[in-house]
Amino acid sequence: MEIYRTFAAPILFLLPAEAAHRLSIWALKLGLVPGARQKQVGILATEFCGLPLPNPIGLAAGYDKDCEIPGALLGLGFGFVEAGTVTPRPQPGNPKPRLFRLVEDGAVINRFGFNSRGHDEFSNNLDDWRASNGTGLVGVNVGKNKDSEDAAADYVAGVRRFAGVADYLVVNISSPNTPGLRDLQSKARLEKLTVAVIKARDDAAAKSDDGRRCPLLIKIAPDLDESALEDIAEIALQNSIDGIIATNTTVARPPGLRDAAASETGGLSGRPLFEPSTRLLGDLYRLTGGNVPLIGVGGVFTGRQAYEKILAGASLVQIYTSLIYRGPGAAPRICAELAECLIADGYAAVSDAVGASHR
Repeated sequence: MEIYRTFAAPILFLLPAEAAHRLSIWALKLGLVPGARQKQVGILATEFCGLPLPNPIGLAAGYDKDCEIPGALLGLGFGFVEAGTVTPRPQPGNPKPRLFRLVEDGAVINRFGFNSRGHDEFSNNLDDWRASNGTGLVGVNVGKNKDSEDAAADYVAGVRRFAGVADYLVVNISSPNTPGLRDLQSKARLEKLTVAVIKARDDAAAKSDDGRRCPLLIKIAPDLDESALEDIAEIALQNSIDGIIATNTTVARPPGLRDAAASETGGLSGRPLFEPSTRLLGDLYRLTGGNVPLIGVGGVFTGRQAYEKILAGASLVQIYTSLIYRGPGAAPRICAELAECLIADGYAAVSDAVGASHR
């Protein structure tokens, strides 16, 4: 951690944000970044949708968009990694620059627009890693092409393509950087989409050798009002969605942002997102009665913040922006701090603390 802050971060932060991102992927691919040295703490072992995990801290989608380095990322101490968002056909995304650091605010703004090399290359990368005896939990986050006239067809294609190889699937309907995408969160459109992707998942399971039904989640925005959140909770319960990820980045700009880059358009992540995303997470847990597993995302930099997400209702927690600012030691540090919080409050397991603030 100190080596990163003292030597690596100053160099990376001299580069444009997206160039630094690509450099970090290159370094991980070549094995130039040391893996986690801290031992996993037994109290952190948990499960999600029947999947065992060594700890509940995962890497959110957006870092490894094309599934280039899942093994290297798991080696940094993450309990699971979510790759993507991947679109059916390759697309370049939005024009550069499209990634901005708000250093004074511990935040990032991105407007990538689902830049993706497409299903084929992503699938080849994942297959190659599995074939090399890669172990660990890897989820696949699927999206739609910008020029697609049939969003549901794109999501169905993603589910069909990856249901047999992903540990879990995420239908990303909440990125603010693809025109019209968030409209899929409206009740009528979400209900129709949910039915379509669940059928695709179930059809894939029926055709598979083992009959495994890949857990299917949806990822929602933090900018939903109470009525929209109620609709999502109702649809998730009625259609037996396996889980919800709360939340994606926000288009809002909370008061008090200091960095000049705050004026850039796109989705804001990092420290300013922690409170609104955690509040929505808690509301969603309440609306679903704790009957839909949740993954909490947004502004987690410390184990205490991960703990607050869990108390609010998250079974698992994901990070991304804190990896940029805290470096490759972020996950082990958060895990160690989280274990201390659980032990201090007398919990024997992560699952015991899930939703405790509602009890």
